[in-house]
Amino acid sequence: MDADEVSIREQNFHSQVREYTICFLLFAILYIVSYFIIRRYKRKGDEQEDEDAIVNRISLFLSTFTLAVSAGAVLLLPFSIISNEILLSFPHSYYIQWLNGSLIHGLWNLASLFSNLCLFVLMPFAFFFLESEGFAGLKKGIKARILETVVMLILLALLIFGIVWVASALIDNDAASMESLYDLWEFYLPYLYSCISLMGCLLLLLCTPVGLSRMFTVMGQLLVKPTILEDLDEQIYIITLEEEAIMRRLNGISSPLEYNTKQLEQELNNVKRMKTKLERRKKASAWERNLVYPTVMILLLTKTAISVLLVACNILCLLVDETAMPKGSRGPGIGNASLSTFGFVGAALEIILIFYLMVSSVVGFYSLRFFGDFTPRKDDTTMTKIIGNCVSILVLSSALPVMSRTLGITRFDLLGDFGRFNWLGNFYIVLSYNLLFAILTTLSLVRKFTSAVREELLKALGLDKLHLSHNARDSETAKPSVNGHQKTL
Repeated sequence: MDADEVSIREQNFHSQVREYTICFLLFAILYIVSYFIIRRYKRKGDEQEDEDAIVNRISLFLSTFTLAVSAGAVLLLPFSIISNEILLSFPHSYYIQWLNGSLIHGLWNLASLFSNLCLFVLMPFAFFFLESEGFAGLKKGIKARILETVVMLILLALLIFGIVWVASALIDNDAASMESLYDLWEFYLPYLYSCISLMGCLLLLLCTPVGLSRMFTVMGQLLVKPTILEDLDEQIYIITLEEEAIMRRLNGISSPLEYNTKQLEQELNNVKRMKTKLERRKKASAWERNLVYPTVMILLLTKTAISVLLVACNILCLLVDETAMPKGSRGPGIGNASLSTFGFVGAALEIILIFYLMVSSVVGFYSLRFFGDFTPRKDDTTMTKIIGNCVSILVLSSALPVMSRTLGITRFDLLGDFGRFNWLGNFYIVLSYNLLFAILTTLSLVRKFTSAVREELLKALGLDKLHLSHNARDSETAKPSVNGHQKTL
């Protein structure tokens, strides 16, 4: 009996060591990728060898850690779905014994723990540490800045604790619920993270429909469009003449008082960029122009339509079946049954839609006017802006599994603290969320595909000068062409 107990303990120890090793390797890969991404956008002028350089380096490592956690939160649900299908296909395979339910649950718990750590500790510390100078009267240095940062974190924690405590008292005036907030680890942090997750889901509700319609414009800028009734040689010739005229003005042939130098340099950069695009379109092969672009547009439209149809089906399921609620329903467990009606193909479709929604939400986030200046620029992004971007992406990525389950994109149960959010059990909140997503996405797509028709109708009625449907980011009908004229339908 003692030998059996020792053997069981050894097996549990080896399984835990294996799980921690796998988690460490996965996180190390995400950390390295995140580091290179941030270095690509970080401003090069911030790399001095002084006290500020040490502070910037510490903030860089913390931001990289946060971005890696965000990537892990994005990959969490797809990894769990594909793991469930692999365990169903190869239940007794020796090479996938490391892939089990204990590992999946551990990844969900670690993602929740690190998300709380980054959101409430590391990112506020990085921001205050970057902005700190040390208290007056103390010797300047790293220790003084750390002391000021710690004091600011304590004050911020007290402020947030008071706000959440008052909000809980107003919403749920119950002595038991208010006393539970004093339990910091078991109730207060999950409750606070639930509020952050709700705000993240609301932000996704605003960004994702905008991003779904914006994706068509973004892909249209990245791909080569078909050449229909266009003479690319003539356009390249015209743009070359404009480039030469601007260069002559910059060289001082024309009057230097007629144009501002910075304005001319900006115009020259725009002309060169447009010339590069035209040359790329000219060099593109026929299949790239006439096949790739329509195929990608059809795929985007198909994925968007499938997403809306799944949300509509989920609304019907919510009205007739209580088990469709994201909280309270428990599936058969990992590796016991397929959660998709179409098996592995359905699981692959769910994973594609989850990644598509995440990319669309990020595109929609940076397409909003309020966050327009928040977009990172290559080799010209300050450390403060990088911290803000990492926090925003962390909030979006942490809310992605919750949004995917709430909208019915997948039936995979939320594990760990992700499934403990109280608002997921509210029928009216979940139903309203699904209805708003379907309505906003449909309206965004209708507005996107009817923008050219609306512009022409306004011009025909003489109302084009009122700018009733003008959108500087998304409209392509009012974009000036290379010869200076307005593009019309």
